[in-house]
Amino acid sequence: MAEPATDTILVLNGPNLNMLGTREPEKYGHATLADVEALCRETAATFGLKADCRQSNREGELIDFIHEAHARKMKGIIINAGGYSHTSIALHDALLAVQIPTVEVHVTNIHARESFRHHSYTARAAFASLCGFGIEGYRLAIQGLAAKLAIKPKA
Repeated sequence: MAEPATDTILVLNGPNLNMLGTREPEKYGHATLADVEALCRETAATFGLKADCRQSNREGELIDFIHEAHARKMKGIIINAGGYSHTSIALHDALLAVQIPTVEVHVTNIHARESFRHHSYTARAAFASLCGFGIEGYRLAIQGLAAKLAIKPKA
């Protein structure tokens, strides 16, 4: 059995997010995935939480991470599924199956981009969705998740 992680949230990043900082910086900015992960760990810590940061370019591995979050009894999920947001019914179903409070994040405003990006399957499985705030969206997502879970910042 997986070791419980009841004081932990899963921060899950999908395909191409490992390229942050170098991929189309005019759209995504210059912050790297390491910057995102540091921001998430710092923000989670203000609420007495740990951020377990994962990234994969493979859909099945992302689903495995979601199932692991359930097995380990994690408190919440922050997900940026990248391009899979718009195509993956399997990720949608995995998020619904585990019933863990989830916030979807996108670095760019997906509604101001190509029409195929306007629909998000993962957003339908989340209680909130943030887009267009750059990497600051991750901080806002964690703050929103903490509010949903009635977790106050630690002094």
